[in-house]
Amino acid sequence: MPHEIEIKLRIPPEALHGVARLAWLREMASGPAKRAKLVSVYFDTGKFKLRDRGVSLRLRRVGRKWVQTVKADGGGGAGAFGRSEWEHAVAADRPDFDAAKDTALDPLATGKLRRRIRPVFRTEIWRTAIPLRCGDSELELAVDRGQIVAGRRRRMVSEIEIELKRGDPVEIARLAGRIAQAVPVAYEPLTKPERGYALCAGTSSKPVHADPVVLRPDFTTAESLRVIGLECLRHLAANERAVRTGESEGVHQMRVGLRRLRAAISVFRELADDRETDAVKTELRWLTEQLAPARDFDVFVTESVAPLAGAHAGASEIALLRADMEQRRDAGFARAKAAVESRRYRRLVLDVALWLGNGRWSADPDPLREARRARPIVPFATEVLTRRSQKIVKQAAKLEKLDMHQRHRLRIGIKKLRYATEFFESLFAGAGQRARQKRLVETLKVLQDVLGQLNDMGVYQKLAGEIVERGKHPDRRPEKAFAMGMVAGRGQVKYEASVGAAMKASARLAAGRQFWQ
Repeated sequence: MPHEIEIKLRIPPEALHGVARLAWLREMASGPAKRAKLVSVYFDTGKFKLRDRGVSLRLRRVGRKWVQTVKADGGGGAGAFGRSEWEHAVAADRPDFDAAKDTALDPLATGKLRRRIRPVFRTEIWRTAIPLRCGDSELELAVDRGQIVAGRRRRMVSEIEIELKRGDPVEIARLAGRIAQAVPVAYEPLTKPERGYALCAGTSSKPVHADPVVLRPDFTTAESLRVIGLECLRHLAANERAVRTGESEGVHQMRVGLRRLRAAISVFRELADDRETDAVKTELRWLTEQLAPARDFDVFVTESVAPLAGAHAGASEIALLRADMEQRRDAGFARAKAAVESRRYRRLVLDVALWLGNGRWSADPDPLREARRARPIVPFATEVLTRRSQKIVKQAAKLEKLDMHQRHRLRIGIKKLRYATEFFESLFAGAGQRARQKRLVETLKVLQDVLGQLNDMGVYQKLAGEIVERGKHPDRRPEKAFAMGMVAGRGQVKYEASVGAAMKASARLAAGRQFWQ
């Protein structure tokens, strides 16, 4: 099955021409540059059935001929760097389902789908393609400019695409790194079809959720880290537009992507524990800190202060607290927006992509490191899940006796275990395993929610003094202190009502057979 392995880099339109002029890049060229206008039409049903199944169907005009391309995500193994791909010449500008036999489209091509399929958007791209030789590998560098068109909506395209034609995929990351040192580029997490669908649905600035991670049992730990890490990075970076427009859920989803990525690095720490990895972790912590105030204050306002205001309409104390918190939330959103618009953020996302593709962790010649990278993923996943779940069971059994710091550490451990179950779920898809995985996630969620309520109480206590002493309207400190007391009181009631459920969940966690067993 053909497999496309590539990376995309956004670049300002004014910098596009400078790429082809790079002297060192011209020296790598193995043939003349080719220029062409590519018009591609993407087909789907009105409800985007193909997209929802991870399949895209494209017809591209090449001169007077049409080429039909079917691509499939999620089952290949190159993560964000790769997709399965099938190409066939066709006679006309409409889908040829006979040519799609033995592709990912074939099982979906029912009579109903064939009747309902139609053009949904198109791309118009002016491309300059340069063949390159990197050691023993052959690459193609494409400089693309143009637009995606969906009805009256348009989105500009200005990017560099590096595709592996033959050889070592590591060369893609190496070349991207050199280009990043010469011209201002940023990692592009979304393919043109993904951007086209978002444009078609009018959701280009809407929050993006995580996609399932698909691993194969024959993967090594190194391959699995790349696939998992790149999906987490896609989840993080795909929410950049939503954060810029002040979408609360966009901030939340970027934070989830960050947590998942940091959890993945933790899961695979025996592979990646060098200085370069430490630098990546430092930058991820920085971005986490920039996003935290927006989300924390938004949750505080919507889940604690607003319900209290509704229950006590007209209470000046609550209104005063709410105005103070909303101002802090707005400042948090401004800080998050500034972060994702910064050069540091753009460099962070690109550096993580390059680290996953060609980091020092992936090439350390030490025999022990090589053996760890080559280890089959299934026994590794089994070991990780067993060790982490046993630790959670031991700590959760003492939940009522843990202090605030210990509860916080337990909550972090539960989150990491939840993410690890999602990372490795596809490896354990036997009879009953999916049901057990679902029960485990539900149990962990109960524990996480209760510990989250406990954490909120600690945050309220910390905020109380800060708000009362440093907030707006210093002459009305007693009123704000009274309102904070009411918020804290409601949190205490919620905790006491749910701690029993947490203890039951802890018992289920200890007694249940785990899905990887």
